[in-house]
Order: sequence, then structure tokens, then C-alpha cells
Amino acid sequence: MDNKNTQPAAQGDLNFGQLIAMIIGSTIGAGIFTTIGDMAANGAYSGAVLIGWGIAGVGMLALSLCFFGLNKVRPDLTNGVYSYAKEGFGEYVGFNSAWGYWISALLCNVSYTTLLFGSIGYFIPVFGEGNNLLSVVCASAIIWILNFLVLRGVKEAAGLNIITTIAKLVPLAVFMVAIVFIGAFDLDIFLSNFWGDGSMSLLDQVKGTTGATVWSFIGVEGAVVLSARAKKASDVGKASVMGFVGLLTIYVMVAVLSLGVMPAEEIAQLENPQLAGILSEAVGPWGATLVNLGVILSLAGALLGWTIIASDCPYSAAKQGVFMKAFAKDNVHGSPAFSLFMTNGIIQAFLIIVYFNASTYQLFYNLSASMIMIPYLFSALYYAKVTFKKEGQLSAYSSGALTKERIIAVIGSIYGIWMLYSGGLSYLLATTVLYALGLIVFVLGRKERQEKVFKGVESIIAIAIVALGVIAAIMIATGKLDVF
Repeated sequence: MDNKNTQPAAQGDLNFGQLIAMIIGSTIGAGIFTTIGDMAANGAYSGAVLIGWGIAGVGMLALSLCFFGLNKVRPDLTNGVYSYAKEGFGEYVGFNSAWGYWISALLCNVSYTTLLFGSIGYFIPVFGEGNNLLSVVCASAIIWILNFLVLRGVKEAAGLNIITTIAKLVPLAVFMVAIVFIGAFDLDIFLSNFWGDGSMSLLDQVKGTTGATVWSFIGVEGAVVLSARAKKASDVGKASVMGFVGLLTIYVMVAVLSLGVMPAEEIAQLENPQLAGILSEAVGPWGATLVNLGVILSLAGALLGWTIIASDCPYSAAKQGVFMKAFAKDNVHGSPAFSLFMTNGIIQAFLIIVYFNASTYQLFYNLSASMIMIPYLFSALYYAKVTFKKEGQLSAYSSGALTKERIIAVIGSIYGIWMLYSGGLSYLLATTVLYALGLIVFVLGRKERQEKVFKGVESIIAIAIVALGVIAAIMIATGKLDVF
């Protein structure tokens, strides 16, 4: 496999700064404004929150380094997380990784539009919590406007994303500076009930942080997903790691400062976005106004970033032969036209579900986080496979360097398993319905290429996914699986 490891020439238009902006822009969406409130609502106190971020920091750093390592060792795999699953574990697993990542991205935008109009509702009450008819109609208009922007070209849309990334960081900086300099942080409040009030074990508290931390980091691999569009392949891994370090620093600072302004019990009672209530407590009503404006700016950028990433997922997968050929169609601007319309068409269908089920932001971000856990896990497992087999450039690594890469791969894999365990069985089971639906696209794609549908144990995996999907659908319909 040595012949696969020559660094490819420049392939696209996105430079190093644009890649970092894509990561920060698509990752800092809503999580930064709601994560601490969701953790508190799940019973996590200061100690558990710090442990949760510590686990996420180590685990997500390991995952980022897995992406970085794979980008160096297998630069020919330019289509991100699903390329790794396909190369390491076969066509069907690769397809499910691509499918899961795509649906996760769709659900990101559904949750973002819900919170967006919930935040606008702070200023214009007619929008309510972001899930009424007016909100859904306006959200629909936004996704199709974004559809038009991306149709004009990915490079142009990514350039606009840099502007929105800078705009969203300003309110966060004001939040942190304001709390520090006006002395609103109270160490006694931060330390009160540090380990909880005894009603929930520390393990359960830490598990309650997992969904929020995973959600907060979705998008950190964005540069790898768009690696085929990077000017220099070597920029992709560097951007992934630098973007991660910056994000973790911001998240931990916001969490610590928040828990020093209000007790966890009170934060748990705040409405979305909880950061608005926290800053309002610290500086007065203008704090809530600032944060809600920040949410609107932040989500505007995140919606654009995830529209680019989501539409590129099936497009790149189709180029590899994982999805049906239709998804590989692009327009004169080089934008994935068919994939883009399919992506936003499905988002539109989910928005209709939002209205008829009065679904909330948290529902869709939990589903999104659960969907993406599988692609993350298989990426780490593939890097473990590569390092232990000493494939490609790794054969030239020193013993110490190779051991370091293996440790990174193992930690990333363990964290992937932890995510599945602690993320919640209900949402994980619910995602099997969505994975089962993907089988239709997989079979059509295989028949289109006149290839055998399943190879080896793939048929067993497919049967298991469909069986779990049917069980989950029945449980949801009968109210035994309460996710909607």
C-alpha cells in the first residue's frame, strides 16, 4: 500500500484559514449557548461537568489526532470519515458511515433552525419556541436561500463563513470578559454541591454530559470531510487539531464561568439558550439580549457551514461509488447540485415533523449526536487497524512514534465506545430506524453498478440493523420509546 501514500497535489480552493473557519464556524453553533444548561438539566454538577469535559477533551483530541494521522498516512482518502470506514471494514460499513454522517448533518440544521427562531422569539414573541407554523415557514425559506448560496459555489460560501465565524465569537468574548471583570464569578457558588446532592451517582452525572459534549464538538472533523477541496492536503490535519484546541478552551471557560454565576439547580431551570439567563443574572437584561443576538449570528454561520458539509457528504460518497450516481452530479459552479437539493429536501421534511410534533431543539441534537457516533467510532477503529498493521508511511516510523500513534488510536476507539454507552440507549435505538432506511439507497446503488449487494457478513449486519429499526419503530409508535 506504499504507493497510496504520496501527498497529492493541490486539489481545491479552500486555504488553511478557510478550513479552520469551517471547523469553528460549523462547530460553534448552538452548543456553546446551551450545553451547560443541558448538562445541569441532566443532573450534572460542577465536578461531573469538569470530568465530562475532561473525558470529551481527551477523547475528542484523540479522534482529531486520528483524523490528523489518517490524513498523513492515507492522504488518498480525501472524503473523510466514510472513506475510512469503507477502506477499513468494507462497502456496507462504509456506506453506513457516510449515511450516518449525512443524516447527522441534516439533523444539525433542523435543530439549528428550531433554536434560531426560538432565539428570535426573544425579540419577536410571535415565533414562540421556534417550532410553531411561522417559525417553520421562515426556517424553510432560510434553508432554500442557503441552497441558492451554495449552488453559486462552495468557495464563495466558505468565504462568507469566515465573516460569520468572526461575528459569532464576539458575543462569547464579551460574555467571558464581562463575568471576569465585573466580578460576577463566585467560587462558593462554583464549589457548592460540587459532586451533587446525592440523588444521582457521579457516573450517571458524567454520562449525562456525554450527549452535550459530543454535540458541542460535531463539526471538528469538518476540514477532513472537505479535504478534497483543500488547496494543500497537509493543511487538513493541522486545521483539525488547531480548531479543536481553540474550541475546547472556549467550551471549558464558558462552563466554569457559568457555574460560578448560578448554581446548577437554577441553571437547569433556564429556558434555551441558557447562557442568556446566566449572563442576565450577572450583568442585567442586556446580557440576555446580547446572548440571543449571539445565538442568531452563530446559528446563521453554522447553518451555512453545515449546508456545505451536509451536501458534500453524499456527493463525495457517490464519487467513491458508495452512494447512487445521481448524488455525484454537480453544476457549472462545481457545487453538488443534486445532493444539495436532496439534502435540503429532507431537512424540509424534518421541519414539517417539527411543526406537527412540536419537536424541540434538544430532540434533534440528541439524534444528530447519536447518528454521528458510529462514523466517529469507525474512523478511530480504522486508524487503530492501520497503526497496528504498520501500513504505508507508518512502516518508517520509529518504535516510539509508532507506539504513540497506536495509543492515540486506542484512546480514540475507547472514547467511541464510551460515546455509544453513555449517549443513551433510547436515542441510539431510534437511530437504527434511520440507518435501516439507508439500506434502500445502498441496494439501489449496488444494483446501479451491477455489483453484488452484500459481501461476506454484510447481509447479517443489514438484517440486524433492519430488525432493530423495526423494533424501534414499533416502540416509538406505541409510546414505549419516548424520543419524540
